Amino acid sequence: MINSSECSQSSTSKGVNDIGSVDTNVITVFEHQRLTTADFLQITDFHWLMTQEFAVFSIKRKQGQWQLKVGHYIGVILLPSGMILEILPKLSQSTQNSNLIQTRQWVQAMLSDLIDSSDRIANKLPRTKNLGQVSNQHSVLPIATLPLSDWLSMQFLQRLIPHQPTKHYQSQTHNQASLQGRLLVKEQLRQNSMHPHKFICESSILSQDMQSNRLIKSALALLSPLVSTSTVPKSVQAWHSISVLSQAELQRLDTIYHQAQQQLAVLPLQINKLQALQQLVNLAYWLLQQSNSTAGYIIDPNKAFKQNLSRPRLCLLIDMNQAFEQWASQRIASMFRQVSSNYKPLYQAQSIWLSDLEGQACLSIRPDLLIYKPSINTDIYQDRSDTANTSTISVSGSYSHVIDIKWKALSHAADISASDAYQLTSYAQAYQARQVWLVYPVQGDDRQVIALSQRSLHGQDVDVHRDITQLWLVPFNVLTGKVNKGLIPDWNGV
Repeated sequence: MINSSECSQSSTSKGVNDIGSVDTNVITVFEHQRLTTADFLQITDFHWLMTQEFAVFSIKRKQGQWQLKVGHYIGVILLPSGMILEILPKLSQSTQNSNLIQTRQWVQAMLSDLIDSSDRIANKLPRTKNLGQVSNQHSVLPIATLPLSDWLSMQFLQRLIPHQPTKHYQSQTHNQASLQGRLLVKEQLRQNSMHPHKFICESSILSQDMQSNRLIKSALALLSPLVSTSTVPKSVQAWHSISVLSQAELQRLDTIYHQAQQQLAVLPLQINKLQALQQLVNLAYWLLQQSNSTAGYIIDPNKAFKQNLSRPRLCLLIDMNQAFEQWASQRIASMFRQVSSNYKPLYQAQSIWLSDLEGQACLSIRPDLLIYKPSINTDIYQDRSDTANTSTISVSGSYSHVIDIKWKALSHAADISASDAYQLTSYAQAYQARQVWLVYPVQGDDRQVIALSQRSLHGQDVDVHRDITQLWLVPFNVLTGKVNKGLIPDWNGV
């Protein structure tokens, strides 16, 4: 059940910088919640969700009542009634209204980090490779932090407002009575030998019919239920004349997107403006891609719940396991770079761990984050030509840290699962790194890191202070986006 502290059903959201402010009806739910018809203002919304195979929900039957259990996702779903279903993560057993704003703030900070990261080329979320195009101009949020749906629409509008539909010259061929443009001599001789009063000409016209414009307009139409047309800046009205992508074109969205990229590449624009426009197109593509792919499959739709399938429905779902993994990876990698520029982060680098006698790979391992630290050795040798002493530098190195990241709460060290413990010890054996971390989320900086002591077969603890791999449970504070590194002994010496 969603209690009153977890449900905001007539919240007024004021737009950032007065961009597209709109009153939206938002139902806020969290991970692990079980939803029933009682949790919706209109029962048809619940029934519609039941008929969709959304990855975020699992269908349960309890005491003769159907339930939808929320999984490890965050996102936004536009319901048939016009209500917005906002899905947020949950770290504690009880989520009160007092930290609803706090949760929205750190989730939006996480998405902004994923968006703005320079590492996103090498470190991508599945189906969110273009999420990184939302504005990095962080405006001051209103007192009541925006729901994800409003935050998303404001971010898109902030990107859109500086741009007008781009134009390019398109070549057109005409067979007409007047000579206009360039005469196509071969075609003229071939087709008009019996019609000397006509001319086959090629001319260029300036047109807004570009795939990039249509991608942007389609994304704007997707977000239109969240935006009040009365408060949209006049500059956005220039996009009204652009046509949206058809349902058939949405089915080949990847092709349309690549065509748009090619068209943009030849535009005579300044580099900064071109990059900003490319980022806007990338964001539009991601929005359409998500809504086109995560809408689920209709099991047995009732006529009462059939929707207009010619238009994509706003449905943005992000796997929280993968989102947290990427966010923590890039934040921890940045932390190591601040300690020393010698640290080299490797994201999900795959290595063969087990092979047979013939050298064929049997099993590979892929840690979430590897930290490689090169070591430089200087040898002095004597040059035979002039007997001068000369230094030669050889570079080698090793993995200093192997880091596994889990979106799961660990209240105590005893909560670690056997599979996670086996994985840590396997990493320790495979990489011979100085430290192996299991990173998990917390809210606050009071949680201590915990050193795990391995026991030998003789029942004695292995001394973690020896020059061997150390295993650590490391809390990652989602409110600050940092691990509690101040609690790690000898941090600057790692």
